[in-house]
Amino acid sequence: MEIITNSSAETEAVGAALAEGLEPGAVIAFTGDLGAGKTAFTRGLARGLGVEERITSPTFTIVNEYDGGRLPLFHFDMYRLASAEELFDIGWEDYLARGGVCAVEWSENIQEALEEGTIRVDIRRGDHDDQRIITITGGVQP
Repeated sequence: MEIITNSSAETEAVGAALAEGLEPGAVIAFTGDLGAGKTAFTRGLARGLGVEERITSPTFTIVNEYDGGRLPLFHFDMYRLASAEELFDIGWEDYLARGGVCAVEWSENIQEALEEGTIRVDIRRGDHDDQRIITITGGVQP
């Protein structure tokens, strides 16, 4: 499914719509350039899950955890990881077992660790500064 948005608010709305159908253990794997809107989409996921905390990029912490919604949200940034092996070192399997939603930015860095059933979200810049082309494959659709 391809969706075109024209503002960060619209990108967040797509994330919120996707969140409505997510089940415990869902993994959303993001690809897209720096500044493409991965964190904005994740803010929408959080809103759709009922998380009220401020969502920030976990670039330096690798993972931010958010509770308080219908499911916990684990927001990963794999930019600094060199391999899937490093992912398992930070407890990836433990996060999967906790029954939340794992939103994974820079998922291409740990591609081999992603299982069948992963929802893939590719976000690209469109024709103008605020436009995004969002392609969602696998799993539930918004």
